[in-house]
Amino acid sequence: MVRTNISPNDPPEEHPTIGLIGMGAMGAMYAMQLSKAGWKKISVCDLPDKFDSLKLQYADVPGITVHPDGHAVSRISDFIMYSVEAEYIDRVVAQYGPSTKVGAIVSGQTSVKAPEKHAFEKYLPPDVHIVSLHSLHGPTVSPEGQPLVLIQHRAPDSSLHVVESIFRCFGSRFVYLTYEDHDLVTANVQAVTHAAFLTMGTAWASQRAYPWEQGQYVGGIETVKVNIMLRIYANKWHVYAGLAILNPSARIQIDQYASSASALFKLMLAGDEHALRTRIYDAREQVFGTVNAHRAPIFLTEDVLDQFTIGGHPKLNNGSPTGSSAPPSNSHLALLAMVDCWAHLRIQPFDHLDLAATPIFRMWIGVAEYLFRSPKRLDSAIRSAVYDVTHRSDDLEFVIAARGWSQCVSFGSLELYKRRFLETASFFESRFEEASAIGSEMIKAISQS
Repeated sequence: MVRTNISPNDPPEEHPTIGLIGMGAMGAMYAMQLSKAGWKKISVCDLPDKFDSLKLQYADVPGITVHPDGHAVSRISDFIMYSVEAEYIDRVVAQYGPSTKVGAIVSGQTSVKAPEKHAFEKYLPPDVHIVSLHSLHGPTVSPEGQPLVLIQHRAPDSSLHVVESIFRCFGSRFVYLTYEDHDLVTANVQAVTHAAFLTMGTAWASQRAYPWEQGQYVGGIETVKVNIMLRIYANKWHVYAGLAILNPSARIQIDQYASSASALFKLMLAGDEHALRTRIYDAREQVFGTVNAHRAPIFLTEDVLDQFTIGGHPKLNNGSPTGSSAPPSNSHLALLAMVDCWAHLRIQPFDHLDLAATPIFRMWIGVAEYLFRSPKRLDSAIRSAVYDVTHRSDDLEFVIAARGWSQCVSFGSLELYKRRFLETASFFESRFEEASAIGSEMIKAISQS
């Protein structure tokens, strides 16, 4: 039996055998972090046809042993983590679950927990424990300081403490949730946030242009929007598809986001500044009215964010992307729709910020706060939305794209989601390398601020 306070510094013969089934980006990140921490008995596997290449890849990595399949890993491991896509979790657990070692602790790293819970309860033997987890960040982000959700589902406290001991080396912040609360929180934190950036990308791709390289969407808030959009499309499509399609709460929120964008755009077209201002300020009060005024804002200064501009820093004003005066006027429809969506669904994003915010959500709520807590900036956006047609065609494409993504999710087709995602991603592919490096530095800067 594994001690609850086990540590990588203990004698290797006392270490638990840690099993990882699925060695995609997140599985590989977990394996390397555990190896780096000093755990000596890490058993991993992926699809059987990847066995030979995986053996070569990890031949010189301390503590890691590659196995042919999940049966071999399940039979010997004291702790087992399934790191597979949510759409495949049922099939994989059905295949390997019955081989689970008696008394083992089983976990899943899926981003949507409802299918995982169903699979574990259906296929795992009754003499094993279930303590699931989910790192709320991507594989290229350091886990240190990031939220790591722990779900004590079918397990005594001692099993939870073993999992805590294994992953204490990540330096993550443990967040304790139920399966149901996890899916609600991740819908609030991730799904609708991703939808906003997927919509931006599709809108810009539809116009076959990189507007930030033409003097538009440059500096400050725009820097965050462009960097995150490119970062999302540079990732794997299935990471976002599962969150959106397999999580019932996410569908509701994505539909409301599209509805908010459409309703606000209609007020813009009607030139109804009073109605638009009333709706936006009502949303402002609903979302930001109860926020502690003494809490330090998330957003960095525009001068700092200018360092992370994509595409060669097009010059405006005094040679800086933002220059000494304000950035070009913009309706910021994506941000207005996001806060309007939160308000209509009675979501308090700052509650989730303290609980389980991802790096992307932290930045997105930061720019929303930056815009909405400044009457001067917010009024400028409202006036621009009604009277400045410079970005009107972009806003039209945005509304069309938002409705398209909402319909795509409502159809429940992973294949349709994949096709829509990859078509947009292909347009931005040439910018991914630069965006990845710059985006990582921007996340680091905001995390440290």
